[in-house]
Amino acid sequence: MIRLEGLTKQYGRFTAVNQLDLDVPQGELFGFLGPNGAGKTTTLRMIAGILQPTSGTVAIAGEDIHRNPEAAKAKLGFIPDRPYVYEKLTGAEFLRFVAALYGQDGPAVERRLDELLELFELAPWKDELTESYSHGMRQKLLISSALVHRPEVIVVDEPLVGLDPKSARTLKDLLRAFVRKGGTVLMSTHTLEIAEEMCDRVAIIHGGRLIASGTMEEIHRETATEGLTLERLFLRLTGGEVVSELGGILDD
Repeated sequence: MIRLEGLTKQYGRFTAVNQLDLDVPQGELFGFLGPNGAGKTTTLRMIAGILQPTSGTVAIAGEDIHRNPEAAKAKLGFIPDRPYVYEKLTGAEFLRFVAALYGQDGPAVERRLDELLELFELAPWKDELTESYSHGMRQKLLISSALVHRPEVIVVDEPLVGLDPKSARTLKDLLRAFVRKGGTVLMSTHTLEIAEEMCDRVAIIHGGRLIASGTMEEIHRETATEGLTLERLFLRLTGGEVVSELGGILDD
């Protein structure tokens, strides 16, 4: 459902993403992991069609996101890492606006937005301007907007940032239910416990390059790291093992 081939993004002499090849099949919740600056958000923005790659291709359900953007984006729901919304629209107006971008309106959309607002406990603020929403409320509204047109693929960058524990649990259950019904999720997260709990497979990116991909068992076999938790595996592969001198920083 998501295929990246030779995906590269350069800013002058700096290469943020370097010849990235990745396949995310239908019906999987796929984790996309890496340290800060590894190229995760840049990759997700290229998948969503927000950034133009320097070279390489992105296909969503067989549609090239840059050659056939409308066909590809019709299948895609994107949840960015920062909850930007139009502050002079109400929550309901924002969801109607997003649905209209996909050519959807009418009673079916009204039912859908009411269901989503109820699910994320935003119904009491349905007709309030989003400028009055908290960070967490805006995040929940953006999540709802990614689902309002019933996409086949969801790409989400740090999905749980700003969410309270109940809303985080709701989103986790919603993404798993989406996958069980044949949907596909590509999720970037820094919280490795969440990736270990939720993801069917993971890919680890470092320095713009893919350094590992597969199930936990497959990655353990390929990297000879059997018995390590995902956290220890991640740190081993990305050179982030805690240094022994750390304690000295805290000494008098």
